[in-house]
Amino acid sequence: MDLAALLPLLRRHRLQPVGVIGANAAELAQAAELGLAEAPDEPVRAEPRVEKVVQQVIKEVVVERPVEVPVAAEAKTVYVDKPLRSGQQVYAKGADLVVLAAVNHGAEVLADGNIHVYAPLRGKAIAGARGNTSARIFAQVLEAELIAIAGIYRTSENPLPDNVRGKAAQVRLDGEKLLMEPLGI
Repeated sequence: MDLAALLPLLRRHRLQPVGVIGANAAELAQAAELGLAEAPDEPVRAEPRVEKVVQQVIKEVVVERPVEVPVAAEAKTVYVDKPLRSGQQVYAKGADLVVLAAVNHGAEVLADGNIHVYAPLRGKAIAGARGNTSARIFAQVLEAELIAIAGIYRTSENPLPDNVRGKAAQVRLDGEKLLMEPLGI
């Protein structure tokens, strides 16, 4: 084999040869003249190297940008009249959601429009799921784990204000801030 003719061809195809394997004495001599090394016939077995990698997340920041989505003039309404238990989820796509029973811890109610809960709201409520910033959440007893409107959310890690916790209240957006106001029921 003529290595001197083969090298330019390999380099034209962006390959950089570094050595030869399985060559006879004449080919090894030619390879050495061309600057190529002799590769061993047997693969080199390196001892496994164990490294300990330590990574620490200092603070995770989620950035969500609300997108304005027009709501149809004839918005539909989805009604739920049974209690929602942990793990259950109801999504009112393109509609408002009215829940006539409790939303328990671990349950989720989502709507592209408004959410009305005429019972205790203890789970998660996400209104304006597709970016409707004018959506609102209404609850007869507000004790939610998470409330969100158009991507702006608040979790139970940040306790609800005393004037709305456990009381009839509404949640709405004011710019990029959730406002919670008691209802005069």
